[in-house]
Amino acid sequence: MSDSIATRLTQLEAAVGRAAEAVARLREENDRLRRDNRRLEDERKQMLAQIDAVLRDIAKLDL
Repeated sequence: MSDSIATRLTQLEAAVGRAAEAVARLREENDRLRRDNRRLEDERKQMLAQIDAVLRDIAKLDL
């Protein structure tokens, strides 16, 4: 009986180790995705500013 408990404990420890590694990978990926999101938000703001400028210039043309 104690052999099965020891075996089960070893399996559980291994599973906890794998879970900890998975959490670390997911945190790294989450950080990367947050950086990508910030970059894309900045690009979007820049494009919107450019579009607004173009629309203002078009409005000034008095077509």
